[in-house]
Amino acid sequence: MIPFKTIEDLIGKHSVLEKELSSGSIDKKTFAEKSKEYSDLNEIVGNAKKYIAYESNKSELQKILDDKNSDDELKKMAETELNDLNLEKEKNEKKLKLFLLPKDEADKKNAIIEIRAGTGGLEASLFASDLFKMYEKVSHKKKWSVELISISRSEAGGLKEVIASIKGNNIYSTLKYESGVHRVQRVPDTETQGRVHTSAATVAVLPEAEEVDLKINETDLRVDVFRAGGPGGQSVNTTDSAVRITHIPTGLSVSQQDEKSQHKNKAKGMKILRARLYELERSRIDEERSQDRKNKIGTGDRSERIRTYNFPQGRVTDHRINLTLHKLEEFLEGEAFDEMIESLTLQAQEESLNNLN
Repeated sequence: MIPFKTIEDLIGKHSVLEKELSSGSIDKKTFAEKSKEYSDLNEIVGNAKKYIAYESNKSELQKILDDKNSDDELKKMAETELNDLNLEKEKNEKKLKLFLLPKDEADKKNAIIEIRAGTGGLEASLFASDLFKMYEKVSHKKKWSVELISISRSEAGGLKEVIASIKGNNIYSTLKYESGVHRVQRVPDTETQGRVHTSAATVAVLPEAEEVDLKINETDLRVDVFRAGGPGGQSVNTTDSAVRITHIPTGLSVSQQDEKSQHKNKAKGMKILRARLYELERSRIDEERSQDRKNKIGTGDRSERIRTYNFPQGRVTDHRINLTLHKLEEFLEGEAFDEMIESLTLQAQEESLNNLN
């Protein structure tokens, strides 16, 4: 049961914002912020008003049912209306609970995605490449932009590691459940006996942190410069352009050498380091808040096996919600991706609602 005071406050806030926005007396920045808040409330205020009106509507129908002078037909209509009213109350209560759930401040942020080949050698690196292509296709369909931060290739077109920044609307809320171990079962091109091999790649999705989100003291950083190795043109490995940044208090370290400019490498390295430190702090706070429980759907455990891509059977299975889609090719093309994400989001919301009760 949601306290009536909470619902009344929500309706009252909607009414106050409506008056403020129509007054024409607030500046542009405040107007934009209040417009967003009003728009969010506008989607739920109808449910809130029906929820408030439930008791009085129920009371009126109950009077008809209790009245000995009411004819049977009227009582039957009242009983039907009361059943409908109870179903509507449950629906409105669930919507209101979802709306009132604590918002993850990172949900609307851009994200940094890190994909690394795991067990399985060359086949694992090919799978890591397939995963990155999948996220690129999803991004293209959603009109998100993908900016490569660093990439390390293997033989035959695979990827040992790739880190990219994805920018657009509500990136982190869509991709946050992708963190974990992704497993592939298929027959590699090099397999002459037709045997199915199992390989894996790890994915980490971090909310991209701005300087306002996290203050990093320069005195807490150790910056080492060194000569970049590997292919990259004549000047790459003849100057000290590569950068390693170490955050001394936590021991977190980031190396960056893709750019020829030391300054650009440091800027990219700081972007990754800031995201990792921000996620570390978020994880610490979450742990303090929920020491007595652990949600089935995690968003940060990189050692958890979350999904299997089975090529012989053409299926993709998410183990956290026991959902199997027999649409593997479509999934890797980004076509069925939303179906999986919506199911994960709904399950996470259900868990959060159960924890409120």
